[in-house]
Amino acid sequence: MRVELLCSPDCPNRQPARQRLDEALVALGATDAVVEARSVATHEDAEALGFPGSPTFRVDGHDPFPAEETVGGLSCRIYHTPDGPAGVPTVEQLVRALEPAR
Repeated sequence: MRVELLCSPDCPNRQPARQRLDEALVALGATDAVVEARSVATHEDAEALGFPGSPTFRVDGHDPFPAEETVGGLSCRIYHTPDGPAGVPTVEQLVRALEPAR
């Protein structure tokens, strides 16, 4: 399994996103997963990557949280969680998103 974590350089959710991703991988027993953190610093980079906002997770090249509306660019991304809108999915949501690739 290959997981990319794409974030804009000043994303306030960069650290929580990485922490929750790590927790989800441990919960799945997927400690052998390859995780690549990528910085998306320019609007050109964002456009070229089809970047829907920061942070974005990609599992084996696919976004497991496809956005209904893609604002894109270097904006913050919003995830729908059981507790309402948030800047990062829950650990449980990440586990469910990663499970098929395991």
